[in-house]
Amino acid sequence: MDETENNNLQAAQADFISAVSHELRTPLTSIRGFAETLLTSGDKLTDEQKTKFLTIIKEQANRLIKLTENLLAVSKNNVEKLILKKVSIVPYVENSVRLISAQNKKNEFKINIRKNLSDILTDTDKFQQIMLNILENASKYSEADTVIETEVCETETDVVIKVTDRGAEIPEKDMERIFEKFTRLSSPLTQKTEGSGLGLYLTKTLVERMNGKIRAYSKDGYTTFEVRFPIAKYDDDAKVKMQ
Repeated sequence: MDETENNNLQAAQADFISAVSHELRTPLTSIRGFAETLLTSGDKLTDEQKTKFLTIIKEQANRLIKLTENLLAVSKNNVEKLILKKVSIVPYVENSVRLISAQNKKNEFKINIRKNLSDILTDTDKFQQIMLNILENASKYSEADTVIETEVCETETDVVIKVTDRGAEIPEKDMERIFEKFTRLSSPLTQKTEGSGLGLYLTKTLVERMNGKIRAYSKDGYTTFEVRFPIAKYDDDAKVKMQ
């Protein structure tokens, strides 16, 4: 490694550590602050205030757990072995929507899946992680009392999954940036939500590792995330067995 490459690597590592430190500092500060208030002034607080503070501590602890999980996933994402199978993705899409809709009561979820879809070659655990990340993202950044729609269809070459929500539009100049590490765009909706800025980066990496493509586009107040996977070929089963 020459001096330029070494300097670039050190700069990238420094940026990563700085970003992680920033993401950790906010929830840790909240947890410490509310815990100190409960310990020093707990006898002066109402039961309602105590419940509110404990709820915030729990939410911030969950945020730290999610961030830690995402960081671990980033560290092993390119080395973890994929277990590829030729499968129908329909049950995995339906299960993902069911899981996210159970957590999100502010939106209505709809599914439109074409009949007799072709199989794709995928790691089912990673595919479900992709779906959960995209649906969770749509859930966080959509406006209340709007519909989040999941559509699955296919072209001559690909099975196509689209998740559409109604919320803040993504500017054209930021379409690629949203898939970078620790990227969070500035908008009224994003300011109301918390996140690590790692979910879409992980999603894109997983999609591309399984020979898929992902993109996002916004128009007329709607934002769509579109994922494409190649239709499995007749000899894909044989390739998997050989691997």
